Parts: sequence; C-alpha cells; structure tokens
Amino acid sequence: MNAPVDYLLHLADNAVVLGQRNAEWCGHGPILEEDLALANVSLDLIGQARLLYQLAAKRLGGDATEDTLAYFRDDTSFRNYTLLELPNYGPLVGYAASDRDYATTIVRNFLYHALMSLVWQELGESPDTELAAIAQKSIKESRYHLEHTGDWVIRFGDGTDESHDRAQKALDYLFPYTAEFWVASDVEAQALASGAGVDVSNLHQAWNEIVEDTLAQATLKKPVVKGYVSQGKQGVHSEHLSYLLTEMQSLARAHPNATW
Repeated sequence: MNAPVDYLLHLADNAVVLGQRNAEWCGHGPILEEDLALANVSLDLIGQARLLYQLAAKRLGGDATEDTLAYFRDDTSFRNYTLLELPNYGPLVGYAASDRDYATTIVRNFLYHALMSLVWQELGESPDTELAAIAQKSIKESRYHLEHTGDWVIRFGDGTDESHDRAQKALDYLFPYTAEFWVASDVEAQALASGAGVDVSNLHQAWNEIVEDTLAQATLKKPVVKGYVSQGKQGVHSEHLSYLLTEMQSLARAHPNATW
C-alpha cells in the first residue's frame, strides 16, 4: 500500500518551492529574531522535501536521486500548489516601495501550514510506513510553523492601520489560490485509491475553523472565493515558477557532476 511516486513528488514540490520562497528573506527580515525564525522554517521545509525526494528516488530506482528530482525537472513536471510559487512582494499598499512584503509571506505560510498540519496528521497513520514516518516528523514542524505564522497574522491584523491594511490586502490576494487545495488532482485520487493518501476535501471544515478563528482574532475579513481555480498541482503553473526554478537550479545545472 505504498503511495504513488507522483504523490510523494507533489508533497516534496510543495515543501521545496515554499522553502525557496521563504529563503529569499534570509538577511532581509524585518527584525533579527524573525530573520532567523523564517530561515529555520525554510530549513524545515527543505528537510521535508529532501526526505520525500529521497523516498521517491528510492522507489523510482535507476539514476534517480533527490538532487535530480529537485534540480533537473522542468516547471511543468512540478506539482506544487500555485499559491506557493507566487512572489513575496504581493499586493504592496500604495506608498510602499519594496520588492518584498512580509504580510504576503506570513499570510501565505499561515494558509499553507493550516492545511499541512492536518495533512501530515492524517498521513502519520498511512499504511505506507515510510511516508508515515516522514509525516510524523513533519507534523511537529508544521504545527510550530502554524503557531508562528498565526501569531504574526494576529499581530498584523490587530496592530496599526498600515499593518492591518497590508495583512488584509495579502489575504485578499492569496486566499483565492487556496481553492486549489480542495479540488483533487489525478495524483491525489491515485494516492487515495492506493489507501496511502489523504482525501484533502475531508479536511476543509477543520481548515476553515483554524483560519476563521485566527482571522477573527486578527480582525481580518475572510475573502469570498469564486472564479478560476489554479492548477499548479496538475502542472499548470503561473509564470513565476519558471523564474524561481531557474534561480534554484542554476548552479546544479551549470555543474551537473560537481561534488561538495
């Protein structure tokens, strides 16, 4: 009852792409403590991705390695949520001048970790024992990430007029992309049929409760989702992923046989 390899790649791609986005803040955090905290979140995510890529490579066999799966696949082969590949600058408020908006980063992480804290909990009981072991490690990290970002969402929303405005704009911008969480891809359907995956639609209510409780404390309004549903986990990405991967993969592709 092993999970399909493509399902492992979906989980790994989510982690590595968000880890890469978060790492863009290294050395640029609003305060030193937060700079270090977000760097640690990035390391946790990349650690999760490594474990999943290693398991996928083991099951693929041949020349597959964690590095070939992370650095030598093109954007159309990635199965991450579109939400995670979007740039950190987001919808900056009128007079802001920056290539990064911390509210966008925090809100994105909060929405994702609210989901993954539930997904990892379910996968911790998976009959795929190797995947379950990764999930049992990852759930502890994801719960911490959820607590960390939830606290910041509340601080932003219930803070100054500017911090509230930025948090609300980030939420309005990002929230529609969460609709992708609840529309099953072929890979997720295969994982569920194998008995090793999770029916994410069953987690929607619990996710809503987490999100709505935090937004209420933050005095932020939950946006209404309607219209186009993004399809990143089905390989249909925004233009931003190719730029992210170009930066992330450039060294490995320039020196494919290098050892460190």
